[in-house]
Amino acid sequence: MELLRFNGQEPAAYPSSFMVTVLDLDDGESSVRTTDGKLSRDRIAVKRQIEMTWGPLRWAEISSILRSMEDVFFPVTYPDPMTGRYETKTFYVGNRPAPFAVAQGNEIMWNGLKVTLTEQ
Repeated sequence: MELLRFNGQEPAAYPSSFMVTVLDLDDGESSVRTTDGKLSRDRIAVKRQIEMTWGPLRWAEISSILRSMEDVFFPVTYPDPMTGRYETKTFYVGNRPAPFAVAQGNEIMWNGLKVTLTEQ
C-alpha cells in the first residue's frame, strides 16, 4: 500500500519530512472573548493541513510531483493521525518553493522542495 497519492498518483519520490496538522476553523464573527476573558467559540469545521519537504530530487522527479498538484483542487490520500487510517480528501496547494541544488551535466538536481496542502 502506498503511503501517499496526489491526484491519484503515487509520488515520484517520497518526502523526507511529512507533518499533518489538524485545524479548527472558527466563525470569525461569532467566536469572541467576553469582558471577563472567557472564549465564546463557534467552530465551523475541522480540516487538515499537510506540510512536506523533499531532499535531493532529479529534474523528472520534481516535475512529476509538481504536475500532480497543478489542479486548483485535487484528491490526496495520506495517513491521518486523528482517524488512525488512510484518508482521501480534497486539498489545494499553496506556494511551492523549489531551491536549485546543482547541475550535473544535463541533469539538474533540486533540493528542498516544500509544499503545504490545505484541505478544501
